[in-house]
Amino acid sequence: MPVEGLVAIGAGLAVGLAGIGSGIAEKDIGAAAVGAIAEDRSFFGQGLIFTVIPETIVIFGLVIAILLMFL
Repeated sequence: MPVEGLVAIGAGLAVGLAGIGSGIAEKDIGAAAVGAIAEDRSFFGQGLIFTVIPETIVIFGLVIAILLMFL
């Protein structure tokens, strides 16, 4: 198997596993945020920020994949 193929597999794993981990984290955070907003609407901004934070993990995975593919 050529080295380029292994790099592509590594890049795919970086993005895929980061996405799965982010989805699992966001599921629990989103449920808690909806519950908090249902009780007190002032938690909307804080809940929105906490829901967006796991998405940064996927961006890091994408950056690693891009670095693997082009370096």
